Amino acid sequence: MTFEGRRPQTELAALRFLSEDLGLSLTPRVITADLSAGLLVLEDLAPRVPLDQLICRDGVEAHRERLAAFARVLGELGAATAGHEAKYRERYGLLDDSDRFAALWARAHQDAAAVGVPIAGRAASELSAALDELRTPGLFLTLGNGDAESNNCLVHESGPADARLIDFEAAGYGHALLDAVCLYVPGPRWLSVGDPVAAGLADEYRRALARGVPEAQDDRRYGFALAAACASWALLRLQRFGLLDERAPGDHSRLQFVETLESAARTATAHDAVPALAGWLRQVADTLRRRWPDADVDLSDRAYAPRR
Repeated sequence: MTFEGRRPQTELAALRFLSEDLGLSLTPRVITADLSAGLLVLEDLAPRVPLDQLICRDGVEAHRERLAAFARVLGELGAATAGHEAKYRERYGLLDDSDRFAALWARAHQDAAAVGVPIAGRAASELSAALDELRTPGLFLTLGNGDAESNNCLVHESGPADARLIDFEAAGYGHALLDAVCLYVPGPRWLSVGDPVAAGLADEYRRALARGVPEAQDDRRYGFALAAACASWALLRLQRFGLLDERAPGDHSRLQFVETLESAARTATAHDAVPALAGWLRQVADTLRRRWPDADVDLSDRAYAPRR
């Protein structure tokens, strides 16, 4: 296996830290590595298979328990790594590449103007506060996977899921709730992920996280941070507006993008957080529904429908 940039170093550090330094069984163990040769040999997790493949094959209802296991293992990752950042940095010496949230602030205003719905007034103030939360997580500082999606969760096809997380190439210490976004807002694989509260996924994740981050039991703090994390993902996806605008009608990416904006807004509203920012997200979604009539579709009954 070959890698680019710092990805092999990041993957190796995260996996060794979790399995060797913290003694966890949430990921594959490192068998051997030679980064100069681009070689990384990991524990074989078979017969586990990617969760997203099972859902695509059988439908989401057949794998609700495995989705719950995915939510739990994400929370367990955060709980187990809280308070250990100094050990991680001392042992592996990895630092953040840049202040990505400062960059996101500037790009969000640029992209909002391109769509024709500028961020201003109270929405801009709430966005600033939300990005500050993600930049300075305090007691919510944990080691995150960096690509927490169902394709990076391996589970047993039958019996207990015994879930494991893979693909830590973008791992690093940051706000715990960034890894929870995938439960609320669709990632690249799905058109929609439905309602994680009704499905029980929200409680599975939060209970697991709270075992190591008791502040997760604070409704106000937790809700604000979750809304901030979901909004940040919506803003990252907004950077693709120009690309999607050029695609042919019926492209699933348009549907997914509108749902991303609306699900981030729903999450904020459900937690009584950033109301003006949530309103702005809905306004962008409404604007795109009018601009792209093919994306004016109700996805409320299509949780975990694959994106084509």
